[in-house]
Parts: sequence; structure tokens; C-alpha cells
Amino acid sequence: MSPMTATIRYNADGLVPAVAQDAATGEVLMLAWMDAEAVRRTLATGKATYWSRSRQAYWVKGETSGHTQELVSMAVDCDGDTLLVTVNQTGAACHTGNRTCFFTPLALEDVE
Repeated sequence: MSPMTATIRYNADGLVPAVAQDAATGEVLMLAWMDAEAVRRTLATGKATYWSRSRQAYWVKGETSGHTQELVSMAVDCDGDTLLVTVNQTGAACHTGNRTCFFTPLALEDVE
């Protein structure tokens, strides 16, 4: 199979979901959003940089908390509409202080 050229399909707001995964454990850490500039900054600096929809600004993960994400690799899925950002995580990934944002179990009765 020959290598493919990566094409990112951004949504109508110019964003693509980015799933952060711990390189050492494979654990899914968080979901954030990136635009083309955030992707460029992440690849250029090696520091996970996201677009904050609430603040309408870029943020480098861990810039204020010290809970950094050092880029190991970045890949786009087969449809081009989701990124997998593999990182070396320092500290908690979640703003709640949890290692991962995915700590709340979901049951059928929780779905409305």
C-alpha cells in the first residue's frame, strides 16, 4: 500500500475534533478542537495547541497548569474529519484534575 497524502476536512466553523491519546499507555485523554493554525502550531512546536471555542483563542495545553502535552505524532482518520494527537502527557489532562476527561461511566438509563 502506498503512502497517502493527508487531507483534513474541517467543519463549517473551520474546526476538526482532535482526540488526545497518551503515547505510553494508549489511554484516551481528552477531546479538543483544532483549526488549521492550531494544527500548524502543534506540528511546528511539538506542543499540543488547541482552539478554545469558549474563549475564541488558541491555548497550548499546560501553559498555565503545567499539565503539558508533548507531541509524539499526529494522524488524520480515514474520512479526514478527526485527528488523533498522540502525546506524552505530564500531569492531568482534564481541567477537573483527573488524568483523563473520560472518567464518568454511562448507562442506558442515562440516555434521554
